[in-house]
Amino acid sequence: MSNHAFTHFVNLADARLGTKAIFVTDDWFAEVNRLLQPTPPVWKEGVFDDNGKWMDGWESRRKRFEGYDYAIIELGVPGTIKGVDIDTSFFTGNYPPSASLDACFSPNADPNDDTVWTEVLASVDLSGNSQHLHEVHDDRPWTHLRFNIYPDGGVARLRVYGIPWCDWSKQDLNESVDLAAALNGGRALACSDEHFGRMSNILNPGRGVNMGDGWETARRRTPGNDWVIVALGHPGTIDSVLIDTLHFKGNYPDSCSIQAAFVKGGTDSQIETQSLYWRELLPSQKLDMHREHTFTEQIRDIGPITHVRLNIFPDGGVSRMRLFGRIHRS
Repeated sequence: MSNHAFTHFVNLADARLGTKAIFVTDDWFAEVNRLLQPTPPVWKEGVFDDNGKWMDGWESRRKRFEGYDYAIIELGVPGTIKGVDIDTSFFTGNYPPSASLDACFSPNADPNDDTVWTEVLASVDLSGNSQHLHEVHDDRPWTHLRFNIYPDGGVARLRVYGIPWCDWSKQDLNESVDLAAALNGGRALACSDEHFGRMSNILNPGRGVNMGDGWETARRRTPGNDWVIVALGHPGTIDSVLIDTLHFKGNYPDSCSIQAAFVKGGTDSQIETQSLYWRELLPSQKLDMHREHTFTEQIRDIGPITHVRLNIFPDGGVSRMRLFGRIHRS
């Protein structure tokens, strides 16, 4: 896996998933939860508040005694970590020289003084106004993070890429669940284009807040159509599909279709070519602007699946995709 390949996984530290800081030693200059915002950090020239220069991130005071600052973060969904991005954008004379990341699995209670933390990213050197991407090799699920900065300073964003974890053994086999939802482990693997909005947005909880909170491709000037491939959180049989074009009015796709397959073995990178030959789960359906479309009777019974390919014709934007169904246990 290259240094950047892990960024295609879900950002478990995204506030839109419910991730939040539940403790911080100090956030005098900049409130700690800015660290978890999904938007790129910004610079506001000449903007000050009562405590100093307004910064888009978490910033603590200059430490005048021993120790270091840290924040404890509750993940919106438990997950295994594949990589970390520590982003110090716009922090130049006030970034921490180094940082590390610890984690714990505590699904029923917040961490306390007795919590045993596991180091998932050893201390790494930081530079100002830079992104620092580091792979993590650990398959254990975690519920909380402790982000340590040495000894103080400011970080614009913490992005923790990984795979949401669910205890599927407790899932009712007859209950319908959104198998594509990011909170249930669904993840976008590849797409033809994501010029205006990231492909992973279509799996986020809730409805989109604006066009930027969806997946939107550039205007297609060549033959063909745009597409996105999604891995379900668990194999299952699909009963209902929801395609939401909220906020997309002059730029929604004319129509869409869905192909699907039960993929056994292989790597994510091989799936793109395979997807051309997957069976049709949802034949082509016309779409309208700025609305939810629910398809049930149109769905073809092709049995349990693990992956889908959403095709949009010819291009445009989709806010959300929901794939409701029952899990399959082999």
